[in-house]
Amino acid sequence: MSTTFQLDTSTSRANPTPAPMKRLTIPAVRQRKKDGVTEQPIVMLTAYTARQAQLLDPHCDLLLVGDSLGQVIYGLPSSVPVTLDMMIAHGAAVVRGSYHSAVVVDMPFGTYEASPEQAFASASRVLKETGCAAIKLEGGEAMAETVAFLTRRGIPVMGHVGLTPQAVNVLGGYNARGRSEAEAAKIVGDAKALAEAGAFAVVVEGVVEPIAVAITQAIPCPTIGIGASAQCDGQVLVIDDMIGMFERVPRFVKIYENVGDVIERAAIAYAEEVRARTFPGVEQTYQPK
Repeated sequence: MSTTFQLDTSTSRANPTPAPMKRLTIPAVRQRKKDGVTEQPIVMLTAYTARQAQLLDPHCDLLLVGDSLGQVIYGLPSSVPVTLDMMIAHGAAVVRGSYHSAVVVDMPFGTYEASPEQAFASASRVLKETGCAAIKLEGGEAMAETVAFLTRRGIPVMGHVGLTPQAVNVLGGYNARGRSEAEAAKIVGDAKALAEAGAFAVVVEGVVEPIAVAITQAIPCPTIGIGASAQCDGQVLVIDDMIGMFERVPRFVKIYENVGDVIERAAIAYAEEVRARTFPGVEQTYQPK
């Protein structure tokens, strides 16, 4: 682990304290890809809370505070209603809970599309109020000017092409992209435009595999795949999906553990003991001395 713990006697909670460790930087992530090759793939997972960050931090290069929190934390129908205040609150929590990974925060819908100036105002607030290392925004060639504007002003940007969830109303759903030649060419062009504008990495989501391979070969910065290809320079998944917190997950998700089942079994056992008056027991109560 990258943290040690001290007991807070007033609350009986173990609070993390940083162990000596240098946090991974965005330039170091970018430099993983040399001459078109990434020998050590980049590991990224989403995180939304300080405790999640503590658990994931030692094993990841990047922690993404995704706007997917709209669905997985708040039960919203999509990421579109997510606000900047939500992203900042969760972003700050993840930064507090991590000491190794570089933290990237999603820019929510409506906070960056209008103009580069709007994007800078939103992104600078995110960096100031969370302490994160970079922001991520969706969109291809149309956002290249904004990416260049931000990077020239000291804000590292991760791009996102292919299936872009914030555009679900335009796309008409979450189906894989790039099945037609025209759409495939556009997605590759979008990735190239973002890389040329200065993005340090590009998420490639929900595309047919040859497109992900073509993008990875075509751009100098790392690609982060999700529903793309193992040939990408790194991978990302939504943490709640991969640990089985939901009954239905996208096709591209591998469920590594069924934590949802563990939580349900614990709740069932707790409810049974409460109703049987066997909890709390002597070990969980304060007795006279």
